Amino acid sequence: MQTELGKLLQALAFFSRLILPDTLWRLAAPHRLHQCTPWFPVAGLLIGIVPAALLWSLSPALPPLVAAGLAVAAGVYITGALHEDGLADTADGIGGGSTREKALEIMRDSRIGTYGALALMLSMLLRISSLAAITTVSPLAGVAALLVSHSAGRGAIALALAFATYARTEGTGSLVSPGISLREFGYTLAISLLLGLLFGGAAGLSAVAAGLAGALVLLWRFRRKTGGYTGDALGAMEQVGEIIVLVVLAGFWGHS
Repeated sequence: MQTELGKLLQALAFFSRLILPDTLWRLAAPHRLHQCTPWFPVAGLLIGIVPAALLWSLSPALPPLVAAGLAVAAGVYITGALHEDGLADTADGIGGGSTREKALEIMRDSRIGTYGALALMLSMLLRISSLAAITTVSPLAGVAALLVSHSAGRGAIALALAFATYARTEGTGSLVSPGISLREFGYTLAISLLLGLLFGGAAGLSAVAAGLAGALVLLWRFRRKTGGYTGDALGAMEQVGEIIVLVVLAGFWGHS
């Protein structure tokens, strides 16, 4: 149990800005990140608790659009915009890089380009508007949507670790570059779908499946461009998974 708790804490520490006490960090430190993959969806769920709680507390006092915007902003703050940064760099690399080398070079550049800016704007727009539509009908459904989307987004990262190789020799993605077995991927997939079903019922299960499919399409596109994945691509896959889950749930729950 201590080993599994350590893996969960390792994943939680990587995906967020949360600072673990020394006693907990000692449990997490021995594990390499790729060994923690089945716990990625659970870590995402735990991260989603804060924006979900904020949405629930603000819904009685604020319009749904404002409450949704603040909840999404809280999620961005907790993660340090880790995934948003990956989305922007990936969009710039795919959109502006004519060759593998050029795409990887663009993604190393800290400056944001047109494709990256548009990707970030669309990400925020789709997440906030979808969450607002759900919250207008039911704040409780909005809470569930945040939990499911955060969980599925982190689970989507396992697709790259199971079905692709790392495209660089160093960087953030090197933390998971050894990859995972199909068995470990199966565990991660099962946990992602189970959490979607548990918190969202049939709609949640469908949304998670759609989110994972969207992330897989992005991985395929990125592999064609660079021959593998990077840390930025992992962040982009998380964002695509999260966005699609919220959009699909808005389709299910966003109608009075």
